[in-house]
Amino acid sequence: MAKQRTHFSLFLLCFLHIHYFILILNVHAILDPVDFLALQSIRKSLHDMPGSTFFSDWDFTSDPCNFSGVFCDSDRVVSLNLGDQRAGSPGLTGRIDRAVGKLSSLAEFTVVPGRIYGRLPDSISDLKNLRFLGISRNFISGEIPAGLGGLRRLRTVDLSFNQLAGVIPPAIGSLPELTNLMLCHNKLTGSIPRFDSRALSRVDLKHNGLSGSIGPNHFPPSILYLSLAWNQLTGPVDQLLNRLDQLNYLDLSMNRFTGPIPGRIFSFPLMNLQLQRNQFSGPVKPLDQVSIATVDLSYNRFYGQVSPMLASVQNLYLNNNRFTGRVPASFVNRLLDSSIQILYLQHNYLTGIEISPTAVIPVRSSLCLQYNCMVPPVETPCPLRAGKEKTRPIAQCGQWKG
Repeated sequence: MAKQRTHFSLFLLCFLHIHYFILILNVHAILDPVDFLALQSIRKSLHDMPGSTFFSDWDFTSDPCNFSGVFCDSDRVVSLNLGDQRAGSPGLTGRIDRAVGKLSSLAEFTVVPGRIYGRLPDSISDLKNLRFLGISRNFISGEIPAGLGGLRRLRTVDLSFNQLAGVIPPAIGSLPELTNLMLCHNKLTGSIPRFDSRALSRVDLKHNGLSGSIGPNHFPPSILYLSLAWNQLTGPVDQLLNRLDQLNYLDLSMNRFTGPIPGRIFSFPLMNLQLQRNQFSGPVKPLDQVSIATVDLSYNRFYGQVSPMLASVQNLYLNNNRFTGRVPASFVNRLLDSSIQILYLQHNYLTGIEISPTAVIPVRSSLCLQYNCMVPPVETPCPLRAGKEKTRPIAQCGQWKG
Protein backbone atom coordinates (compact mmCIF):
# COMPACT_ATOMS: atom_id res chain seq x y z
CA MET A 1 0.00 0.00 0.00
CA ALA A 2 2.83 2.33 0.97
CA LYS A 3 4.50 1.50 -2.35
CA GLN A 4 1.34 2.44 -4.25
CA ARG A 5 1.16 5.76 -2.39
CA THR A 6 4.80 6.45 -3.30
CA HIS A 7 4.13 5.77 -7.00
CA PHE A 8 1.04 7.99 -6.88
CA SER A 9 3.03 10.78 -5.24
CA LEU A 10 5.72 10.56 -7.91
CA PHE A 11 3.06 10.59 -10.64
CA LEU A 12 1.37 13.62 -9.09
CA LEU A 13 4.69 15.42 -8.73
CA CYS A 14 5.54 14.79 -12.40
CA PHE A 15 2.07 15.91 -13.46
CA LEU A 16 2.39 19.15 -11.50
CA HIS A 17 5.83 19.82 -12.98
CA ILE A 18 4.52 19.27 -16.52
CA HIS A 19 1.43 21.38 -15.84
CA TYR A 20 3.61 24.16 -14.42
CA PHE A 21 5.91 23.97 -17.45
CA ILE A 22 2.93 24.29 -19.78
CA LEU A 23 1.66 27.29 -17.82
CA ILE A 24 5.07 28.94 -18.10
CA LEU A 25 5.06 28.38 -21.86
CA ASN A 26 1.58 29.83 -22.14
CA VAL A 27 2.58 32.89 -20.12
CA HIS A 28 5.48 33.52 -22.46
CA ALA A 29 3.24 33.05 -25.51
CA ILE A 30 0.71 35.70 -24.41
CA LEU A 31 0.77 38.61 -26.85
CA ASP A 32 1.65 42.01 -25.45
CA PRO A 33 -1.64 43.79 -24.53
CA VAL A 34 -0.75 46.84 -26.64
CA ASP A 35 -0.28 44.68 -29.74
CA PHE A 36 -3.44 42.70 -28.89
CA LEU A 37 -5.57 45.85 -28.76
CA ALA A 38 -3.92 47.24 -31.92
CA LEU A 39 -4.84 44.10 -33.87
CA GLN A 40 -8.41 44.37 -32.62
CA SER A 41 -8.66 47.96 -33.90
CA ILE A 42 -7.10 47.02 -37.25
CA ARG A 43 -9.57 44.17 -37.62
CA LYS A 44 -12.58 46.41 -36.88
CA SER A 45 -11.64 48.85 -39.66
CA LEU A 46 -11.07 46.23 -42.39
CA HIS A 47 -13.33 43.64 -43.99
CA ASP A 48 -13.04 40.80 -46.46
CA MET A 49 -14.17 41.58 -49.98
CA PRO A 50 -16.81 39.17 -51.36
CA GLY A 51 -15.05 35.88 -52.01
CA SER A 52 -12.26 36.51 -49.49
CA THR A 53 -12.06 34.57 -46.21
CA PHE A 54 -8.84 36.05 -44.88
CA PHE A 55 -10.25 37.16 -41.52
CA SER A 56 -12.12 33.89 -40.86
CA ASP A 57 -9.53 32.73 -38.30
CA TRP A 58 -9.13 36.09 -36.54
CA ASP A 59 -10.86 34.91 -33.33
CA PHE A 60 -9.59 37.00 -30.43
CA THR A 61 -10.44 34.29 -27.91
CA SER A 62 -7.42 32.44 -29.31
CA ASP A 63 -3.76 33.39 -29.74
CA PRO A 64 -3.48 36.25 -32.30
CA CYS A 65 0.01 35.05 -33.20
CA ASN A 66 -1.72 32.16 -34.98
CA PHE A 67 -3.93 34.46 -37.09
CA SER A 68 -3.47 34.51 -40.85
CA GLY A 69 -0.87 37.12 -41.78
CA VAL A 70 0.33 37.70 -38.20
CA PHE A 71 3.86 36.68 -37.23
CA CYS A 72 5.26 37.17 -33.76
CA ASP A 73 8.62 37.10 -32.07
CA SER A 74 8.07 36.26 -28.40
CA ASP A 75 5.17 38.51 -27.33
CA ARG A 76 5.34 41.16 -30.10
CA VAL A 77 4.01 41.31 -33.65
CA VAL A 78 6.94 41.65 -36.08
CA SER A 79 5.19 41.06 -39.41
CA LEU A 80 1.65 41.88 -40.55
CA ASN A 81 0.59 40.77 -44.03
CA LEU A 82 -3.08 41.58 -44.50
CA GLY A 83 -5.07 39.73 -47.16
CA ASP A 84 -4.84 36.48 -49.09
CA GLN A 85 -1.45 36.49 -50.85
CA ARG A 86 -2.59 34.14 -53.62
CA ALA A 87 -2.85 35.70 -57.08
CA GLY A 88 -6.34 36.82 -58.00
CA SER A 89 -7.65 36.91 -54.43
CA PRO A 90 -10.40 39.54 -53.88
CA GLY A 91 -8.53 41.47 -51.21
CA LEU A 92 -9.84 43.64 -48.39
CA THR A 93 -11.86 46.83 -48.04
CA GLY A 94 -11.97 49.57 -45.40
CA ARG A 95 -9.41 51.87 -43.85
CA ILE A 96 -6.08 51.27 -42.17
CA ASP A 97 -6.57 52.13 -38.50
CA ARG A 98 -4.04 54.41 -36.86
CA ALA A 99 -3.58 51.72 -34.18
CA VAL A 100 -1.09 50.08 -36.56
CA GLY A 101 1.43 52.57 -35.18
CA LYS A 102 1.21 50.83 -31.79
CA LEU A 103 2.88 47.70 -33.16
CA SER A 104 6.27 49.01 -32.12
CA SER A 105 8.24 45.88 -33.14
CA LEU A 106 6.70 45.67 -36.61
CA ALA A 107 9.35 45.15 -39.31
CA GLU A 108 7.08 44.25 -42.23
CA PHE A 109 3.63 45.63 -43.10
CA THR A 110 1.84 44.70 -46.33
CA VAL A 111 -1.71 44.77 -47.66
CA VAL A 112 -2.73 42.81 -50.76
CA PRO A 113 -4.43 44.57 -53.71
CA GLY A 114 -8.04 45.40 -52.92
CA ARG A 115 -10.21 48.37 -52.04
CA ILE A 116 -8.43 49.92 -49.06
CA TYR A 117 -9.28 53.63 -49.07
CA GLY A 118 -8.62 56.76 -47.04
CA ARG A 119 -5.34 58.21 -45.91
CA LEU A 120 -2.26 56.35 -44.83
CA PRO A 121 -2.25 57.00 -41.04
CA ASP A 122 0.52 59.27 -39.80
CA SER A 123 1.05 56.78 -36.98
CA ILE A 124 2.96 54.55 -39.43
CA SER A 125 5.80 56.98 -38.79
CA ASP A 126 6.01 55.58 -35.23
CA LEU A 127 7.11 52.15 -36.51
CA LYS A 128 10.83 52.69 -35.93
CA ASN A 129 11.69 49.06 -36.73
CA LEU A 130 9.82 48.99 -40.05
CA ARG A 131 11.86 47.68 -42.96
CA PHE A 132 9.23 46.76 -45.56
CA LEU A 133 6.07 48.76 -46.36
CA GLY A 134 3.91 47.46 -49.20
CA ILE A 135 0.36 48.70 -49.85
CA SER A 136 -0.01 48.71 -53.62
CA ARG A 137 -3.02 48.53 -55.95
CA ASN A 138 -5.57 49.93 -53.56
CA PHE A 139 -7.29 53.32 -53.24
CA ILE A 140 -5.09 55.03 -50.66
CA SER A 141 -5.42 58.82 -50.96
CA GLY A 142 -4.01 61.89 -49.27
CA GLU A 143 -0.32 62.60 -48.87
CA ILE A 144 2.58 60.31 -48.03
CA PRO A 145 3.26 60.80 -44.30
CA ALA A 146 6.32 63.01 -43.97
CA GLY A 147 7.41 60.95 -40.98
CA LEU A 148 8.29 57.99 -43.21
CA GLY A 149 11.58 59.77 -43.76
CA GLY A 150 12.36 59.20 -40.08
CA LEU A 151 12.15 55.40 -40.31
CA ARG A 152 15.88 54.87 -40.67
CA ARG A 153 15.64 51.08 -41.13
CA LEU A 154 13.19 51.29 -44.03
CA ARG A 155 14.43 49.39 -47.08
CA THR A 156 11.39 48.93 -49.33
CA VAL A 157 8.46 51.30 -49.88
CA ASP A 158 5.79 50.15 -52.35
CA LEU A 159 2.75 52.44 -52.47
CA SER A 160 2.25 52.08 -56.21
CA PHE A 161 -1.11 52.11 -58.00
CA ASN A 162 -3.00 54.21 -55.47
CA GLN A 163 -4.36 57.77 -55.43
CA LEU A 164 -1.68 59.47 -53.39
CA ALA A 165 -1.23 63.21 -53.95
CA GLY A 166 1.18 65.89 -52.78
CA VAL A 167 4.95 65.68 -52.84
CA ILE A 168 7.45 62.92 -52.16
CA PRO A 169 8.72 63.81 -48.66
CA PRO A 170 12.33 64.99 -49.11
CA ALA A 171 13.43 63.02 -46.04
CA ILE A 172 12.69 59.76 -47.86
CA GLY A 173 15.69 60.54 -50.05
CA SER A 174 17.98 60.46 -47.03
CA LEU A 175 16.92 57.02 -45.75
CA PRO A 176 20.31 55.27 -45.39
CA GLU A 177 19.14 51.71 -46.15
CA LEU A 178 16.51 52.42 -48.83
CA THR A 179 16.74 49.77 -51.55
CA ASN A 180 13.41 49.87 -53.43
CA LEU A 181 11.03 52.79 -53.93
CA MET A 182 7.85 52.19 -55.93
CA LEU A 183 5.42 55.11 -56.09
CA CYS A 184 4.25 54.74 -59.69
CA HIS A 185 0.67 55.31 -60.85
CA ASN A 186 -0.34 57.92 -58.28
CA LYS A 187 -1.02 61.67 -58.43
CA LEU A 188 2.21 62.92 -56.91
CA THR A 189 3.50 66.38 -57.82
CA GLY A 190 6.52 68.53 -57.09
CA SER A 191 10.16 67.64 -57.57
CA ILE A 192 12.01 64.37 -57.05
CA PRO A 193 14.23 64.45 -53.94
CA ARG A 194 17.87 63.53 -54.11
CA PHE A 195 18.57 59.96 -52.94
CA ASP A 196 21.60 59.28 -50.77
CA SER A 197 21.29 55.54 -50.07
CA ARG A 198 24.18 53.60 -51.61
CA ALA A 199 22.00 50.48 -51.53
CA LEU A 200 19.27 51.95 -53.75
CA SER A 201 18.63 49.66 -56.72
CA ARG A 202 15.06 50.24 -57.90
CA VAL A 203 13.11 53.48 -58.33
CA ASP A 204 9.75 53.51 -60.11
CA LEU A 205 7.97 56.89 -60.20
CA LYS A 206 6.21 56.64 -63.56
CA HIS A 207 2.68 57.94 -64.19
CA ASN A 208 2.62 60.86 -61.77
CA GLY A 209 2.72 64.64 -62.18
CA LEU A 210 6.31 65.17 -61.04
CA SER A 211 8.14 68.20 -62.40
CA GLY A 212 11.46 70.02 -62.24
CA SER A 213 14.93 68.97 -63.28
CA ILE A 214 17.20 66.17 -62.07
CA GLY A 215 20.73 66.94 -60.99
CA PRO A 216 23.83 64.90 -61.90
CA ASN A 217 23.97 63.41 -58.36
CA HIS A 218 20.25 62.85 -57.87
CA PHE A 219 20.54 59.04 -57.89
CA PRO A 220 23.42 56.84 -56.67
CA PRO A 221 25.41 54.65 -59.10
CA SER A 222 23.89 51.56 -57.44
CA ILE A 223 20.62 52.04 -59.38
CA LEU A 224 19.65 49.04 -61.52
CA TYR A 225 16.07 49.96 -62.47
CA LEU A 226 14.92 53.55 -63.06
CA SER A 227 11.52 54.53 -64.43
CA LEU A 228 10.45 58.18 -64.48
CA ALA A 229 8.11 57.93 -67.48
CA TRP A 230 4.86 59.87 -67.87
CA ASN A 231 5.75 62.89 -65.76
CA GLN A 232 6.58 66.54 -66.54
CA LEU A 233 10.30 66.44 -65.87
CA THR A 234 12.62 68.84 -67.69
CA GLY A 235 16.25 69.67 -68.31
CA PRO A 236 19.32 67.66 -69.33
CA VAL A 237 20.21 64.27 -67.85
CA ASP A 238 23.44 63.44 -69.67
CA GLN A 239 25.70 63.98 -66.63
CA LEU A 240 23.41 61.87 -64.47
CA LEU A 241 23.22 59.03 -66.99
CA ASN A 242 26.99 58.95 -67.33
CA ARG A 243 27.19 57.89 -63.67
CA LEU A 244 24.50 55.19 -63.70
CA ASP A 245 26.52 52.51 -65.45
CA GLN A 246 24.87 49.59 -63.60
CA LEU A 247 21.42 50.21 -65.11
CA ASN A 248 19.61 47.24 -66.65
CA TYR A 249 16.33 49.10 -67.22
CA LEU A 250 15.80 52.78 -68.01
CA ASP A 251 12.54 54.49 -68.94
CA LEU A 252 12.49 58.30 -69.17
CA SER A 253 9.76 58.46 -71.81
CA MET A 254 6.89 60.95 -71.96
CA ASN A 255 8.67 63.86 -70.27
CA ARG A 256 10.35 67.06 -71.48
CA PHE A 257 13.99 66.17 -71.02
CA THR A 258 16.42 68.07 -73.22
CA GLY A 259 20.02 67.96 -74.35
CA PRO A 260 22.18 65.07 -75.58
CA ILE A 261 22.46 61.50 -74.36
CA PRO A 262 25.92 60.06 -73.67
CA GLY A 263 27.21 57.49 -76.17
CA ARG A 264 28.40 55.22 -73.37
CA ILE A 265 24.81 54.62 -72.19
CA PHE A 266 24.52 52.07 -75.02
CA SER A 267 27.30 50.04 -73.36
CA PHE A 268 25.45 49.73 -70.05
CA PRO A 269 23.98 46.29 -69.17
CA LEU A 270 20.53 47.47 -70.28
CA MET A 271 17.83 45.17 -71.60
CA ASN A 272 15.45 48.04 -72.30
CA LEU A 273 16.11 51.71 -73.09
CA GLN A 274 13.04 53.93 -73.36
CA LEU A 275 13.69 57.62 -74.12
CA GLN A 276 10.79 58.32 -76.48
CA ARG A 277 8.64 61.45 -76.54
CA ASN A 278 11.02 63.94 -75.01
CA GLN A 279 13.04 66.82 -76.43
CA PHE A 280 16.43 65.13 -76.51
CA SER A 281 18.73 66.37 -79.25
CA GLY A 282 22.15 65.85 -80.76
CA PRO A 283 23.75 62.92 -82.57
CA VAL A 284 23.42 59.32 -81.36
CA LYS A 285 26.87 57.76 -81.22
CA PRO A 286 27.22 54.38 -79.45
CA LEU A 287 30.81 53.46 -78.68
CA ASP A 288 30.42 49.82 -79.73
CA GLN A 289 27.89 47.33 -81.06
CA VAL A 290 24.72 47.73 -79.02
CA SER A 291 23.43 44.61 -77.25
CA ILE A 292 20.27 46.18 -75.79
CA ALA A 293 17.18 44.26 -76.93
CA THR A 294 14.85 47.26 -77.23
CA VAL A 295 15.87 50.87 -77.88
CA ASP A 296 13.19 53.53 -78.33
CA LEU A 297 14.45 57.02 -79.22
CA SER A 298 11.35 58.04 -81.17
CA TYR A 299 9.69 61.47 -81.06
CA ASN A 300 12.76 63.47 -80.12
CA ARG A 301 15.13 65.84 -81.94
CA PHE A 302 18.09 63.58 -82.57
CA TYR A 303 20.00 64.27 -85.77
CA GLY A 304 22.97 63.13 -87.81
CA GLN A 305 23.65 59.77 -89.42
CA VAL A 306 22.09 56.54 -88.17
CA SER A 307 24.93 54.69 -86.48
CA PRO A 308 25.69 51.16 -87.79
CA MET A 309 26.36 50.24 -84.15
CA LEU A 310 22.58 50.18 -83.66
CA ALA A 311 22.07 47.43 -86.24
CA SER A 312 22.42 44.77 -83.52
CA VAL A 313 19.28 45.98 -81.69
CA GLN A 314 16.26 43.68 -82.05
CA ASN A 315 13.58 46.36 -81.65
CA LEU A 316 14.72 49.80 -82.77
CA TYR A 317 12.52 52.88 -82.86
CA LEU A 318 14.22 55.93 -84.41
CA ASN A 319 11.10 57.40 -86.00
CA ASN A 320 10.04 61.05 -85.71
CA ASN A 321 13.49 62.53 -85.35
CA ARG A 322 15.85 64.43 -87.67
CA PHE A 323 18.21 61.71 -88.83
CA THR A 324 19.81 62.24 -92.25
CA GLY A 325 21.89 60.31 -94.79
CA ARG A 326 21.60 56.72 -95.91
CA VAL A 327 20.65 53.77 -93.75
CA PRO A 328 23.74 51.55 -93.28
CA ALA A 329 23.72 48.23 -95.17
CA SER A 330 24.17 46.30 -91.90
CA PHE A 331 20.57 47.12 -90.99
CA VAL A 332 19.27 45.55 -94.21
CA ASN A 333 21.28 42.37 -93.69
CA ARG A 334 20.03 41.88 -90.15
CA LEU A 335 16.48 42.75 -91.13
CA LEU A 336 16.38 40.16 -93.91
CA ASP A 337 17.75 37.39 -91.67
CA SER A 338 15.13 38.24 -88.97
CA SER A 339 17.71 39.46 -86.44
CA ILE A 340 15.90 42.80 -86.39
CA GLN A 341 12.23 42.42 -85.52
CA ILE A 342 11.21 46.10 -85.55
CA LEU A 343 12.96 48.87 -87.47
CA TYR A 344 10.99 52.11 -87.46
CA LEU A 345 12.68 54.93 -89.39
CA GLN A 346 9.64 56.91 -90.57
CA HIS A 347 9.39 60.69 -90.24
CA ASN A 348 13.08 61.52 -90.56
CA TYR A 349 15.19 63.05 -93.35
CA LEU A 350 16.86 59.85 -94.58
CA THR A 351 17.93 59.82 -98.24
CA GLY A 352 18.35 56.14 -99.03
CA ILE A 353 18.60 52.50 -98.01
CA GLU A 354 20.36 49.67 -99.83
CA ILE A 355 17.53 47.20 -100.22
CA SER A 356 16.20 45.54 -103.37
CA PRO A 357 12.61 46.41 -104.38
CA THR A 358 12.00 42.66 -104.65
CA ALA A 359 13.36 41.91 -101.17
CA VAL A 360 11.01 39.89 -98.98
CA ILE A 361 10.76 41.20 -95.45
CA PRO A 362 10.39 38.24 -93.03
CA VAL A 363 6.94 37.86 -91.50
CA ARG A 364 8.38 38.32 -88.01
CA SER A 365 9.99 41.65 -88.91
CA SER A 366 8.53 45.14 -89.34
CA LEU A 367 10.11 47.94 -91.39
CA CYS A 368 8.71 51.44 -91.84
CA LEU A 369 10.48 54.02 -94.04
CA GLN A 370 7.77 56.44 -95.07
CA TYR A 371 7.94 60.23 -94.90
CA ASN A 372 11.67 60.54 -95.46
CA CYS A 373 13.62 62.29 -98.21
CA MET A 374 13.31 59.27 -100.50
CA VAL A 375 10.72 57.07 -102.08
CA PRO A 376 10.57 53.87 -99.99
CA PRO A 377 12.11 51.18 -102.21
CA VAL A 378 9.88 48.48 -100.69
CA GLU A 379 6.23 48.53 -99.71
CA THR A 380 5.88 47.65 -96.05
CA PRO A 381 3.00 48.12 -93.60
CA CYS A 382 3.52 51.00 -91.20
CA PRO A 383 1.69 51.89 -87.99
CA LEU A 384 -1.44 53.98 -88.56
CA ARG A 385 -0.01 57.00 -86.75
CA ALA A 386 2.72 57.22 -89.43
CA GLY A 387 0.11 58.73 -91.73
CA LYS A 388 -0.50 58.11 -95.43
CA GLU A 389 2.20 60.25 -97.07
CA LYS A 390 5.04 58.13 -98.42
CA THR A 391 7.63 60.85 -98.98
CA ARG A 392 8.56 64.10 -97.27
CA PRO A 393 8.10 67.26 -99.42
CA ILE A 394 11.26 68.15 -101.37
CA ALA A 395 11.23 71.68 -99.95
CA GLN A 396 11.68 70.31 -96.42
CA CYS A 397 14.54 68.06 -97.48
CA GLY A 398 16.42 70.92 -99.05
CA GLN A 399 16.01 73.33 -96.15
CA TRP A 400 16.67 71.13 -93.16
CA LYS A 401 20.37 70.72 -92.39
CA GLY A 402 20.33 68.96 -88.96
